[in-house]
Amino acid sequence: MPVLTVVIVLIVVGVLLWLVNTYIPMQRTIKNILNAVIVIVVVVWLLKVFGVLGSLQHLQI
Repeated sequence: MPVLTVVIVLIVVGVLLWLVNTYIPMQRTIKNILNAVIVIVVVVWLLKVFGVLGSLQHLQI
């Protein structure tokens, strides 16, 4: 996946998260949970894109 695509996806997710946080009234706890879930999903997606998550599947404990 090209780096430009990754940057565009990160910008779109960031803008959407900002719009939700700014214009949709929610309790602070729900907003924090939503932000945490989005950040975790984006981090896992980035790890998959850069191949870090795939290489960890072959790791034996």
